[in-house]
Amino acid sequence: MKPIIDLVTKLGPARLAAMAAVTLTLIGFFAFIILRVSRPDMGVLFSDLSMQDSAAVIRDLDARGIRYETKGDTGQTILAPRADLPRLRMDLAGKGLPSQAGVGYEIFDKGDAFSSTNFVQNVNHLRALEGELARSIRAIGRVQAARVHLVLPERRLFERDREMPSAAIVVKLLGDLDPGQVRAIRHLVASAVEGLRPDRVSIVDERGRLLADGARGADQEGAAAMEDRQLGLEKRLRSQVEDVVAGIVGAGRARVQVNAELDLNRTESRSETFDPESRVVRSTQTRTESSLTGGAEGATSVGNELPGANGGEKAPAQKDATNKNEETTNYEISRVTKTEVAEGGRIKRLSVAVVVDGVYTTGPDGKPIYAPRQPAELERITALVRSAVGFDKARGDQIEVVNLRFAEGPNAPPQFEEQGLVQSILSPSKEDVMRFGELAVLGILTLIVLMTVVRPLVKQVLAPLPEAAAAGAGAGDMLPSGATITLAGPNSTVTVVERDNPATRLMEFAKINGQVQAETVQRVVDMVRASPNETVEVLRSWINED
Repeated sequence: MKPIIDLVTKLGPARLAAMAAVTLTLIGFFAFIILRVSRPDMGVLFSDLSMQDSAAVIRDLDARGIRYETKGDTGQTILAPRADLPRLRMDLAGKGLPSQAGVGYEIFDKGDAFSSTNFVQNVNHLRALEGELARSIRAIGRVQAARVHLVLPERRLFERDREMPSAAIVVKLLGDLDPGQVRAIRHLVASAVEGLRPDRVSIVDERGRLLADGARGADQEGAAAMEDRQLGLEKRLRSQVEDVVAGIVGAGRARVQVNAELDLNRTESRSETFDPESRVVRSTQTRTESSLTGGAEGATSVGNELPGANGGEKAPAQKDATNKNEETTNYEISRVTKTEVAEGGRIKRLSVAVVVDGVYTTGPDGKPIYAPRQPAELERITALVRSAVGFDKARGDQIEVVNLRFAEGPNAPPQFEEQGLVQSILSPSKEDVMRFGELAVLGILTLIVLMTVVRPLVKQVLAPLPEAAAAGAGAGDMLPSGATITLAGPNSTVTVVERDNPATRLMEFAKINGQVQAETVQRVVDMVRASPNETVEVLRSWINED
């Protein structure tokens, strides 16, 4: 242990403290660098989570032993290693996590029906109904999240005018909803709530766009439906024409615009037509009457009772016969009654504009050369467009097919090639750029720490003692070429010859400084051994000084 103690004594407290500081600083800094570089790249696993969903996800990650991070006051955002994000999302989705904090009819499973008041039961029923509707709306492909607010007026006795229920829905979308999907959501909610009509349901997306207005009347709703129908018809016709034309001129080489003018009037007509030539016997009635009238025989009259009358003779009887035949025939004339109802939304007029690009050929210099299309080809394209949209000349439809040169040239076919190392370096992704930037910042911090902290501390550790530095500086300043220096000591005499080579000269100086330092230390040791009491007093006086 004596050489170690002597080395510690020679270095002194200042140098030991500097060496310890340098060692701890280097260990801590490089440990931080190693941990930061070896740390996995974290990505967002889930965001905007409720406290229940966040706790369930964290509990599952802890059980798997996967490293994660949370952000937000309540852990609304959870970060996980980017390489494991797809697998974790699929596994958690299989377990029903996150559940989007939807409260359904399971709220009644844990409640006490006997101790709950009627008000609490009604509130729970409303919450459960809203939660179940939100779950059903999230089942639509483009809906990521949904919240439903129902306004169900309280039923009261002896109430004449009852307010109708209404609903408000906020959806978070992955893209845009079609008008048909918006109507489907409205009818879904209206069918699930008693007394709710689809026109009383309002839908808003996460960007604040009004997808459906529940405050509009039936007339406004009908006008909006007609507008949606017109847009859908134009979109369908445009898609059909683009498919037909793109198959001839190439993809992206045609521009199509369709304007459909609809007749929004609802027409109802009734007509009744009689055909006099077409008669049909409806009914026939025949009536026959026969009657016979005869004279009076043996009848008593006034003349027979007079005196002198011939009461014994009887007048001859007279008889009358009557026959009557009556026939009634009813005829029905044929009649046609027609009622026609033409709903609004019929196509009144179509206007289609088609612009096609010309033909490009490769020239001798490798550049494309433009050439217009032939009129016969344009006529054939026009005929195909007429057939695709259902052209009707009597309706006033108009089809225009024009050949013009596009401002942008033909698109080159995409080539899918695997990127090499050089290409991946020259065209890095966003994650690569962030990683390179992080490594560059860590490298700059490492350089700054080495230059501003480590380098001064190392200089202080390697600096010579004051006596040796003064002796070495004096010897170096007074050292002439070929001089001989004899140190005042009993052991060594050093002769140094200056060389023309600077490296040799520096080596000689270093040897001299080392020998001077060793000689100085030996002198101090000799003085301490010769006068131990005085040395103790000197050390005590140094310790008591500030």
